[in-house]
Amino acid sequence: MVWRPTLPTKDSSQRLDVRKTYKLYVGGAFPRSESGRSYVVSDAKGKFLANASQASRKDGRDAVVAARKAFGGWSARTAYNRGQVLYRIAEVMEGRHEQFSSEVASSEGLSISKARAVVDASIDRWVWYAGWADKLAQVVGSSNPVAGPYFDFSLPEATGVVAVLAPQDSSLLGLTSVIAPAIVSGNTVVAVTSFERPLPAVTLGEVMATSDVPGGVVNILTGSASEIGPWLASHSDVNAIDLAGISDHEEATALEAASAENLKRVRRPAEEDWTESPGLSRLTQYLELKTVWHPIGL
Repeated sequence: MVWRPTLPTKDSSQRLDVRKTYKLYVGGAFPRSESGRSYVVSDAKGKFLANASQASRKDGRDAVVAARKAFGGWSARTAYNRGQVLYRIAEVMEGRHEQFSSEVASSEGLSISKARAVVDASIDRWVWYAGWADKLAQVVGSSNPVAGPYFDFSLPEATGVVAVLAPQDSSLLGLTSVIAPAIVSGNTVVAVTSFERPLPAVTLGEVMATSDVPGGVVNILTGSASEIGPWLASHSDVNAIDLAGISDHEEATALEAASAENLKRVRRPAEEDWTESPGLSRLTQYLELKTVWHPIGL
């Protein structure tokens, strides 16, 4: 007797669910958590969506290593080129608009029309920051008047590796609003996603991998900010930390104190409307100003 496979029926209800376990995004690759842990991600109504890797402190350290390795090359690129890369992210997101809309709708409990508006705003925000890439030095830098035969210029430079504890409620627009300003000026990022709503962030990692973003410039960890945050705050090779996703005052204070041990820049959490114009505060948060003196006539 010869066995022949049964062809699938036209009734889609007969199909088995393809349940995906999403991985981390570190150094341009998609590793599993070294701890082997994962957790269930549900939609706003409690229905199963997927499994997500639960990052550990070791994953956080690996992400910092990847971010530090990428920093030199990324910060050395021209501002115009970094703007092009951010614009490419927006282009690839546009091509995956429906996927992002579906994930935002299910994660945040929005109607599909409102979710599409969120995705539109997220894409527009990447374009907005891309436009600032080669204009930031003119706005933030200066030519300083001095007494003496010297030229004196102050120029912005990237701070280094920035840890981002992403907003918990705004799974895509909020995430974009904290990652984009950090990388546009030449910093690299280790981002811990919303714990309950990580899927848009993981898809954003897939966009990064298929855009022109060098591996390690953006690293995305799914899991608990309360677990990974203290290790990022105390890590001596992290230069700044954004506590946007921390709502508990005592936890934010503890992270700020841990950051003070190594003189890390801290952006404290605040009530923010992510739909509003972002302004320049997050752009300037992760900049150092270098002042150069040059003799006149030599």
